[in-house]
Amino acid sequence: MPENPAKILYVDDDPALGRLVQKVLGRRGRDIVHVTDADAGYRRLEDGDIDVLVLDHYLGDRTGLAMLEQVSARPDAPPIVYVTGSTEASVAVAALKAGASDYVLKTVGEDFLELLNSAVEQAIQTSRLHKAREQAERELRAAKERAELALAEVNHRVANSLALVAALVRMQASAVSDPAAKDALAETQGRISAIAGIHKRLYTTDDVRFVEIDAYLSNLASDIQASMSLDGAVADIKLRAEPLRLPTDKAVSVGVIVNELVTNAAKYAYRDRTVGEIRVLASRTGPAQIEIIVEDDGIGWNGEGHIQGTGIGTRVIAATATGLGATLAYDTVARGTRARLQLDIEIH
Repeated sequence: MPENPAKILYVDDDPALGRLVQKVLGRRGRDIVHVTDADAGYRRLEDGDIDVLVLDHYLGDRTGLAMLEQVSARPDAPPIVYVTGSTEASVAVAALKAGASDYVLKTVGEDFLELLNSAVEQAIQTSRLHKAREQAERELRAAKERAELALAEVNHRVANSLALVAALVRMQASAVSDPAAKDALAETQGRISAIAGIHKRLYTTDDVRFVEIDAYLSNLASDIQASMSLDGAVADIKLRAEPLRLPTDKAVSVGVIVNELVTNAAKYAYRDRTVGEIRVLASRTGPAQIEIIVEDDGIGWNGEGHIQGTGIGTRVIAATATGLGATLAYDTVARGTRARLQLDIEIH
């Protein structure tokens, strides 16, 4: 189907010139609507479907600049070609500043009509490109919103599935009588919950690329404390963390390591007491470096010698830290244990 001819509103108080423009540009496939004053021009613009406004500078006892400014301020304004018989450059400059897309110098002869037709064609093409770009941007925004909703739903379902798996593991742990098996299942449940916590945060955030590590560690500490309470142990976990955003994949690894360190401290640091404090500290130590410390005041361990339990947690920590490109060291302290995780990464 051929496109409808472009509709041009020509505002000029010269009826003869208006008829000439209608005749000549009509032959070029233009639909010219001619009015002789600004008020008629405003009324015709309100009807819509105008592709280009051609506006003459002299309109009886006024100039077209006032109409130009008013029309160009509208959100749905068509492109405006300003026509002037004045050779003063200040008129053209004022028109362009007021919002005209082009201007044409009115002369006697066919040159004016050729220039006007060329300016109208350029305005039409520019307007079409602008509308196509706006449409593409709208479609891109809509696609982005759909993708974000889909990704949030995926993270929601993953978090729910992992929470279900963790609950099943806990149920299995409560059904076995062997202490070693019970502990192993409880540790597995904690690891699953640590990863599930990341996905839970992802479906409640506006940017799934990053995780607010301070909020995540706060929830993780609460989950570990609640889990320990169910097992009859009491852990007093204190968190002090600066507001930090980490890439999601890095945050998962950090969560696994912190979960292992805090769980080990809760299980082994205070064997001779009913309760003890475990502190988790997260801070920025450089432009692209963070440091996470897990410390306690218990029996103490420097990372060497006999390992309590099966040693799986220690191997998980070492493997995860290596994959993360982080360093884990145990400080020499007067009392208790202090594990220091240092990570070089772009911080947001």
